[in-house]
Amino acid sequence: MLFSLHIENFALIDSLDLTLGTGLNVLTGETGAGKSIILDALNAALGGKVPGRIVRVGADKGVVEAHFEMTPNIKDWLSTHEIDADDDLICVRELLVGRGGMRSRSRINGVLVNKQQIESLRDRLVEITAQGQTVQLGQSTVQRDWLDGFGGEAHLQQRQVVAVAYERFQTATKALEQRRKTEQDRLQQLDLFAFQAQELREANLTDADEIDTLERERKRLSHAVELQQQSYDVYQALYQDDSNPACADLLGRAEQVLQGMVDYDPELQSILDMVSGALAQVEEAGREINAYGENLETDPERLNEIEDRIRQLKQLCRKYGPTLADAIALNQDLQAQMDGLSDSSQSLEALEEAYTAQKEDLETACLQLTELRHAAAKKLEDRLLQELKPLAMEKVQFKAGVSSTTPTATGADRITFLLSPNPGEPLQPLAETASGGEMSRFLLALKVCLSQSDAVGTMVFDEIDVGVSGRVAQAIAEKLHLLGLHHQVLCVTHQPLVAAMADTHFHVEKEVIGASNSSSKNRNDQSTKAASDSTMPGAVTEMNVEEDVRTVVRISTLDANARREELAQLAGGKTDQEAIAFATSLLSQADTHRSNAQTAHAQSANGDADSSASVTAQSKASTKRKSSRAKKTS
Repeated sequence: MLFSLHIENFALIDSLDLTLGTGLNVLTGETGAGKSIILDALNAALGGKVPGRIVRVGADKGVVEAHFEMTPNIKDWLSTHEIDADDDLICVRELLVGRGGMRSRSRINGVLVNKQQIESLRDRLVEITAQGQTVQLGQSTVQRDWLDGFGGEAHLQQRQVVAVAYERFQTATKALEQRRKTEQDRLQQLDLFAFQAQELREANLTDADEIDTLERERKRLSHAVELQQQSYDVYQALYQDDSNPACADLLGRAEQVLQGMVDYDPELQSILDMVSGALAQVEEAGREINAYGENLETDPERLNEIEDRIRQLKQLCRKYGPTLADAIALNQDLQAQMDGLSDSSQSLEALEEAYTAQKEDLETACLQLTELRHAAAKKLEDRLLQELKPLAMEKVQFKAGVSSTTPTATGADRITFLLSPNPGEPLQPLAETASGGEMSRFLLALKVCLSQSDAVGTMVFDEIDVGVSGRVAQAIAEKLHLLGLHHQVLCVTHQPLVAAMADTHFHVEKEVIGASNSSSKNRNDQSTKAASDSTMPGAVTEMNVEEDVRTVVRISTLDANARREELAQLAGGKTDQEAIAFATSLLSQADTHRSNAQTAHAQSANGDADSSASVTAQSKASTKRKSSRAKKTS
């Protein structure tokens, strides 16, 4: 539901604020007063195409801001696009004029969005029906959604079954295609893993420090001769040297001298103990170094083995490392990887069986949905033809064609609405055969059929009643009011029969203001204020040829008396007694029709308290926002 619309510097509009109510909202006024500009602004706020010169003359920036009711459907959309959900949904379109031309940007709740995003949101908010704006009627996807919506809960549930089956089928298809695509790679990978596992297994890798250990052994074997000679030199220096006194001999002499000295001075005992200990350690070191030298042998074969092993281990590190620990870890992991590639549950045959099973499930689900659509199509054809008769289309032929197509998440059917407006003409796709007026009336009748299932909150009709007779105009009025029981409806009209049915009636008028006619401006302001419940603060302006002269469009919300005068103007072009009486009669008939329609609607809903509460809540919310907007303006 659209709560309010704020417009600045758009076409002729200088600044305008419009607050709408629930049910049927009607805009009336003379031709060219600017009624359709408001609808163009709403269309622009929701990403619609705008001409390059739409920004008001003299301004470098235009803004349109639309406030909508927040619904669960909208919250889901915002969550999907990672946009915060506030109390209201606020859509803003900025139009910027520069040297290179006009550019625009759109925001949703303050977040910049692209054209595709705002257009996808638009489909959840508003449907605008005007001459040249019924393109969606010709779209097969839209027609399919309308048919399923008309079919009711059974269709929606079966579509969900189809969507789940399609998702599973897609998963099975991708798995099979991937396996077929990578089967050769899988076999090659298995061969590679097997070779690697065998190579690592034959290397008998157990110790991550094996290379360091082998390097130390190789150094010892490579220098065995030097080590033997050096160990003998150390032995001589420590223990026994034929040409010079050894360390042990010198320590022995010192020990003997100290023993004699201790006899005279016991305090030297500690020094004697240290020398005795050093002598014992030197003698032990001499014996060990001698044993080391005698046992040290050169072993060329062992040295070759070590060097071969080191080369093997380093090669494995280069291939599977970089360290020996990494190669050992890979050796332990290869078997698990081979098991995964050889898993029988992922075999090509198993995937083909799963693909076939999911395909059969999808085809079965689609067939059931097709049967439901055929049944719903017949009911829609009968119902729609009944709704079209009062709209001067009693000779029309209509068929909701259901043809086969490739299965998708929405089924295996292509829905095509076929229409023959005139007797003797063949049925043709709707977009190719209906005129603009016929398309508008067709959509109005269709929306009546779908009113209880359509998720769009606001429907806009721009002069849908142009060129119709009084009988057809009355039928259009009644259908618009019927739509208003389930949706918010905004309608531009010149028909008093349609305007009389409104729940909220706005009057749009132009006024030229400037220095030369300020008194006229004041008189018009006073008459507008007297004739309206609340004068809107906004104005539509255009720079005129004369200096300081502008054309202003004022919008007023009409009370009962003002509505009577407006209907008299629409009906007779003057406000004499006869026209006033006719207008009073229209309002009385409209009140009676609305009362009867409300009663019938309540009975058809079987006293559904939730539905009644929803309508009441919307009305209260609208009233609250109107009050808030009025306070802000004042």
